[in-house]
Amino acid sequence: MHSHDLFHSLHQLSRHLTNKLNEVLKPMGIYGSQWAVIYVLKKKDSLTQKELCDYLFVEAPPMTRTIQRLVKQGYVRQVPGQDKREKHIQLTDEALKQYPNWEQAVTELNQTLLSQLPKTSQEELFNLQNYWLNQLL
Repeated sequence: MHSHDLFHSLHQLSRHLTNKLNEVLKPMGIYGSQWAVIYVLKKKDSLTQKELCDYLFVEAPPMTRTIQRLVKQGYVRQVPGQDKREKHIQLTDEALKQYPNWEQAVTELNQTLLSQLPKTSQEELFNLQNYWLNQLL
């Protein structure tokens, strides 16, 4: 196997996983890119747009569009920081109310996708992806 084949396969897998995630979330009114922002904000409470971009490896223009869409839907709010140019992004009460439904849909998808993969393989895969992430950072 050539390294090109490996990385092409990983890219294809990533695209398929994104499509599956969109399939389960779209009926609930959000997409995977929005879920990623919502999930991080639930864990971290409040981040600037730059911090979200850095954490999720997303460039500023698509992040701006995602945040604008979430604001319009009433799921996030932008709160001015100490530096007036910098806004902190936070989940709204409505997002916190919807969060368990989104999380359940994602959890069910993840469990379905992992159901045939032994636990030891899951752990190995997790360790490998952590290794690669650390190499890229």
